[in-house]
Amino acid sequence: MTELLLPLPDETLDSFFGGTLKILQKKAGYRFSIDAVLLSRFVKIRRNEKIIDLGTGCGILPLILSQAAKASSFVGVEIQRGLAECAVKNVTLNRLQDRISILHRDFRRLKTTFPPGSFHVVLSNPPYRKSRTGRVNPSQAKAIARHEIRGTLNDLLSAASYLLPHKGRACLIFPASRTIDLLATLRKWKLEPKRVQFVHPRIEEGAKFVLVESIKSSGAELNIVAPLILEETKYFLTLADE
Repeated sequence: MTELLLPLPDETLDSFFGGTLKILQKKAGYRFSIDAVLLSRFVKIRRNEKIIDLGTGCGILPLILSQAAKASSFVGVEIQRGLAECAVKNVTLNRLQDRISILHRDFRRLKTTFPPGSFHVVLSNPPYRKSRTGRVNPSQAKAIARHEIRGTLNDLLSAASYLLPHKGRACLIFPASRTIDLLATLRKWKLEPKRVQFVHPRIEEGAKFVLVESIKSSGAELNIVAPLILEETKYFLTLADE
């Protein structure tokens, strides 16, 4: 088993948190970046909660969050077979099979897998670009991860609303330029935005990302917290693969 988890010639193996967390990724194709790390630091996980990550990639969000949220359980859903297989290897490599499960599945089909309200928290670092907009990466893995090819924002939040009970929470990261799209679609699916944080590369630059926590079937009251300035927060850069 150990030999099977060694990096293949087309893979890299990186260590984080002082070597306590190891991540395998393909050298080519989609690799996690700072947005996943930012979302992991924004999310607030409570003891014994069940969390599902829609579009988990190599499993990076459940893997990072498992280091702090010791009592919680996670499900990572990934539509791309290669990434799902990589996520399974990462879970096994870090001996987290008892707490993290990986599903190779389309999140649009999860109603056949889970009953409504199965999770306390839904996470997602979804594709940022609408289908047929901007330059599409020639790598299929990167194109699917970055463009709404296998599901739109509306599809994603429909699934999130189904998976959450009353007062369940959804946390996402999205381009700041699409903030209105995100907030409007969240409200459409009764996921009321409650906490928002904008992320700026430098203090003098405009926001690049927006982090949003919403609560299902909650009243309207939005808290916009202090912005995060990446230049002043070197910690994040040590975890991300740019």
